[in-house]
Amino acid sequence: MTLIEVKVPASSANLGPGFDSLGLALALYDRVELRITDAGLKIEVIDVGAGGVEDVPTDESHLVVRAFRRACEHLGVRPPGLHLRCFNAIPHARGLGSSASAVVTGVAAAYALAEKPLDEDALQLAAGFEGHADNAAASLLGGFVVAWTEGERFRAERLQPHHDIRPVVAVPALRSSTDATRGLLPAQVPHADAAFTAGRAALAVHALTSRPDLLLSATEDRLHQHYRAPAYPASSELVRALRAEGVAAAISGAGPTVLALTTGGILPAGVDVTSFDVTELPIDPGGVQVAAQ
Repeated sequence: MTLIEVKVPASSANLGPGFDSLGLALALYDRVELRITDAGLKIEVIDVGAGGVEDVPTDESHLVVRAFRRACEHLGVRPPGLHLRCFNAIPHARGLGSSASAVVTGVAAAYALAEKPLDEDALQLAAGFEGHADNAAASLLGGFVVAWTEGERFRAERLQPHHDIRPVVAVPALRSSTDATRGLLPAQVPHADAAFTAGRAALAVHALTSRPDLLLSATEDRLHQHYRAPAYPASSELVRALRAEGVAAAISGAGPTVLALTTGGILPAGVDVTSFDVTELPIDPGGVQVAAQ
């Protein structure tokens, strides 16, 4: 085996109230061709989408390489050299899981090299880079995922999303750092807000799988979005405007992308989206795909 090809979907996490626990795989893909060579490391970053190449490292600090090395160590394989060609379509630092997709790519490639099927340890390896499993699980498994932890183990279950749901993303030019936006979250929240959000998160699972007519209520959140709003006021205003029109909208992950869970694949004509790149992205059904030769 000398060539491994990996195709991994983007993801949207939280989905409103499901902070660090709900994720959705979206049909926007990064592709990586990883070739085993005799020695050394070569990385080519080819931008075919919205993700810029200016801040992507081309050494051992590249996230795909780091994840690949860690997974190879876990699996007991030691490739002599690597040549990566990375075709990036998932925009970076926009809340669409670009980091998780890179980690999943590296882990999946290592499993392919070891000629082993992806297993529960693959989720541990991928989610361990971020400290939560919602994005990584969505990119690994596809569809709609519920993620949680048991002790030090990451767990996730894939559920079948309702066939009427047609996600639309509104991506601004603004970039956002997950670490920075997490820094805006308080150490404590009011009990009433925690209880409200827990109820909405439970409702979100039902709405996403069986009752999309409940999505507007199910995506309401009091745990994190309003605390992060100062980091991306235009995105927060778009969420407000869409919800006022009856659209189940939320900040995607740590932002600033806005996720709208529609049943028609379009946004209301009266909502101003001039500063956003608006695209319908179907739900990816199967997660990461790997081919080796």
